[in-house]
Amino acid sequence: MTSTFPDISISTERLVLRALDEDDVPALTEMMNDEMVAAWTSIPQPFTEDGARDWITDYAPTERRAGRGLDLAVTEFLTQRLVGIIQLGRTNWRVRSTELSYIIAPWARGEGYASEAALATARWLFREQKFERIELRTAAGNTASQQVAQRIGCISEGVLRNACIARTRTEDGAWVDLRTDFIVWSLLPEDLDGIGEHLADTGGFTSFSDWN
Repeated sequence: MTSTFPDISISTERLVLRALDEDDVPALTEMMNDEMVAAWTSIPQPFTEDGARDWITDYAPTERRAGRGLDLAVTEFLTQRLVGIIQLGRTNWRVRSTELSYIIAPWARGEGYASEAALATARWLFREQKFERIELRTAAGNTASQQVAQRIGCISEGVLRNACIARTRTEDGAWVDLRTDFIVWSLLPEDLDGIGEHLADTGGFTSFSDWN
């Protein structure tokens, strides 16, 4: 049985999920420097083009080949513009489980892209890769990400107390760490029954692992 992810592309009516490439560097850099991404994820700040290039050319391919995870660019089908990122991590091939994270660019929030991309990825994992469990972790105060989890059929399993480090701005503009709780969500193949292809949401950014 395979223990690594293929180099694939996933299409929906509005989106194409594909491997990151170097042409994504400027848009990826801009997206990762957004205030909300900085607040709710562990992405290094400020995020540089060198960091984006290292992610695309080194980190993402290495994680995929090692079977640990998969990083996908989420792009608009019509414009090919980068609207977000889907990341799979902490993959357990024996249990057939993985953790799903997502980030959506500020300009693309409110269009349902987070739910659409996450749902397409989940369906691919369950149908093509024969996974049995997908896990999401959202910071306790990150209601946008929690709404995405609910809309794709995830079930809240509980709270990991004080397990998340978010960030907040100080009066002088610096970022400081802020401890909070993680809400743990799960998605199983049967949870997708009755979930529609088109889902509205307010945007979203899950925990998103520290990639470097």
